[in-house]
Amino acid sequence: MKRSIIPFLIFSALISRAFAQHSTVTSPDNNLRMDLQVNDSITYSVTYKGTAAVLPSAISMKLDTHVLGTAAKVSGIKKATVRRLIHPINGKQTTLNDNYNELTVTFNGDYQLVLRAYNEGVAYRFVTNFAHPVTVINEQADFNISPAAAAIMAETDNYTAWELPYVQYKAISQIKDGRRAITPALFAYPTGVKVVVAEADLFDYPGMYIQKKNGSLQGEWAAYPEFAKMGSWGDFVSVVQARKNFIAKTNGKRNYPWRVVIATEDDKALLTNQLIYKLSRPSALHNTDWIKPGKAAWEWWHDALLPDAPIPSGMNHRSTELYNYYVDFAAKNKLEYLLIDAGWSDNYDVRKPTGRSDIRDIIQHAKQKKVGVFVWCVASSILKDLDASLNYIMGIGAAGFKVDFFDRDDQQAVGWYELIAKKAAERHLMVDFHGCSKPTGLERTYPNIVNYEAVRGQECSKWDYTTNPEHHTLIPFIRMLAGPMDYTPGSMRNRSKSNFKPIAQGLPSTQGTRCHELAMFVIFDQPLGVLCDSPTEYEKYPDIMSYLSAVPTTFDETRVLDARVGEYIAIAKKKGDSWYLGAMTNWDARDINLDLSFLPANTNYIADIYTDAADADKDASKYEHKTITINRQNKLNLKLMQGGGAVVYLHTK
Repeated sequence: MKRSIIPFLIFSALISRAFAQHSTVTSPDNNLRMDLQVNDSITYSVTYKGTAAVLPSAISMKLDTHVLGTAAKVSGIKKATVRRLIHPINGKQTTLNDNYNELTVTFNGDYQLVLRAYNEGVAYRFVTNFAHPVTVINEQADFNISPAAAAIMAETDNYTAWELPYVQYKAISQIKDGRRAITPALFAYPTGVKVVVAEADLFDYPGMYIQKKNGSLQGEWAAYPEFAKMGSWGDFVSVVQARKNFIAKTNGKRNYPWRVVIATEDDKALLTNQLIYKLSRPSALHNTDWIKPGKAAWEWWHDALLPDAPIPSGMNHRSTELYNYYVDFAAKNKLEYLLIDAGWSDNYDVRKPTGRSDIRDIIQHAKQKKVGVFVWCVASSILKDLDASLNYIMGIGAAGFKVDFFDRDDQQAVGWYELIAKKAAERHLMVDFHGCSKPTGLERTYPNIVNYEAVRGQECSKWDYTTNPEHHTLIPFIRMLAGPMDYTPGSMRNRSKSNFKPIAQGLPSTQGTRCHELAMFVIFDQPLGVLCDSPTEYEKYPDIMSYLSAVPTTFDETRVLDARVGEYIAIAKKKGDSWYLGAMTNWDARDINLDLSFLPANTNYIADIYTDAADADKDASKYEHKTITINRQNKLNLKLMQGGGAVVYLHTK
């Protein structure tokens, strides 16, 4: 009899019915180890290259009937080794190695703990097999990281905000008890090892925060809403007024979210770490040919102002004629989409256009120009009658929609994200989530999700100083680990640190040089890349528009050339036969020397190089553009001014 061999998926099992006090799972490269200790309670610890990354930490779940993890008795252990490939349709790699070792520990009482160790990090999750629904009163997920480790966290005093700046502490011991942060959160040991706490595969369950309690970091969750009413900005946001004394009511037979610990001593590795994506459910969609990533023109950030255009512009003139101007601009410059933001329809019912413009005529004109249209809507509005709302959006011919103002991630709200994505996919509609909680891998399950906000993005330059080059050199290492982010880059009004002032209405500006802004299109992950500035501003600079037309939003391969958390990033991404290099720095000027030996042999490239001008520290809008021939034997020296950047477009014709 001929034996069949499966090359990428190898399982080995060991079942033991005897009590097991201690179990271990290690990463394929043996650098990471997760130890599970079972006595009357359950604790885990994580080591990286033999050094403690997470000290012994308790885990349990308190249900309405009993507590998982108390008086715990092991009834069996199963080990598995998995080697396979994942092929994302949207992202920075066309192929991901999904390699891990897994340990499944079965306990008396119909529940399990599943532990996985990847080279990128480790994770655990509870699995229950109860015949009846359960109420989860609370969960215990401790992350006992040394008090000497530094911390970079996005802190919040509520359960409604994810567009947050980062707070940096020299040591966890300096964080006051009670301080709460969203995840992912990053911790840095004096040895240089970075530890990131996050979660993945979040379904039908509230999102996880971390909070300093009794000197340690502990998971925390919003309780289930008892009563909510419309309020907050515009009175169209569902605001919780009272909460229950539990966090979830859910099926008794289910997998709970992964609790994730990423550890590395190489900052560069954080920029390609896709562990959260790997841990999430595979795609629920069989046909994804209709999902088309791309770039979009957009009117909201610059108040729909088109200086020097031959038509009236501004927020009070958002007419069919104005939006057709944006469509024509997108078509001329090979942008795949127009995003029409708030104002085209009633905030309380997406099916009621305001009459300022004819949405059907705009979309029809866009189709003739081969430009798709995304339309903005409010979450609470479309959820009143989701099928009817999405049928309307599909019926007017939109390619997708930007849905805003969730401002929650309790169990009820987390269910909304999944339901909207699922119902949208049934209608071949793409989704851009805004006013939303951080991603946890739902875009793998529903790849029609082409972006999430959940980041302190370019909009904040209109009212404060928080979106600056220091912020830009943090978010790719922390927030971007969770998934893509709709930062909306592309400002053409660039200011140095001393010259910047927020402008709430009118034409805003941004901190950092123009080339710093251009580098975001390479460095930031964004399957839907939204250009924030005015078409008439871009039209002044044909060379920059040539780059913005060429740079894609998804890639075949990503290589990090150099990087340090909060300081600088240099990255190269490949699409087809072309490469796109982006570099940015914080407020410190620096030279970055790039080795191009990753390029294929015997290939000469035309290199369009955009760098900061010598006086860009005074006038941040100044840049230099040159075109040279280059190959893998060359070195590139890029001079980055304060808040500066550079981009290089390598192509063969």
